[in-house]
Amino acid sequence: VIIGNMYIGGCTLERHVNNARNDAPAYRYRKIDADGNLQQINDYSLSLALRNDDWDYVTVQQASPVSGKPEAYEPWLDELVAYVESFVPDAEIVFHMTWAYDQGYDHKKFATYGYDQLTMYHAIVSTVRQQTARIGIRTIIPAGTAVQNGRSTVLVEKMTRDGYHMSKPHGRYLVACTWVEKILGCNVMGNPYCPEGMTQEECRLAQKSAHAAVRRPYKIRRIK
Repeated sequence: VIIGNMYIGGCTLERHVNNARNDAPAYRYRKIDADGNLQQINDYSLSLALRNDDWDYVTVQQASPVSGKPEAYEPWLDELVAYVESFVPDAEIVFHMTWAYDQGYDHKKFATYGYDQLTMYHAIVSTVRQQTARIGIRTIIPAGTAVQNGRSTVLVEKMTRDGYHMSKPHGRYLVACTWVEKILGCNVMGNPYCPEGMTQEECRLAQKSAHAAVRRPYKIRRIK
């Protein structure tokens, strides 16, 4: 597996589109090759990244504060997808569904959801379902549901590092399990890899949370 990541912290779909329109070298490009070696290049443009390899999948996502706001997607998602397809017409476009913030997180970006985790989660689910169906994106990585599933377990206190970024290793491992199962199509249940800092039981719960989300991407499951 070769992974490319175009990074700008908190980047909205609108900002991605403006960068695409201007071919702006505004990103840090992180590429991991098939042997796990990481290369990072600053001042990279979307057009360069899309031409950099023979991509099978290209994933897009909305910035988390506005992930549950339909008005933040139109027309930006449409234009971004069209731009990607102009460079990699054979790649599958995938949407990464982000997660709700921790209950008790007091940042102003949470205020639009009434500082309520389930309100934010359901807004994200509703918006993602609506917007991806509208433009024909069929593959959704349900990280938001996987995280919500994990919050029904002892992982709840270890999921994030600051109220919304995934923690290392617990939160990142859970979301990684979701990506692996959805993109590669392999069942993560029972996978022997467990990162340093997690117990075998914590890894089992993370795997089960991810697996349940892939099976039912828009429904929270209580994990045991």
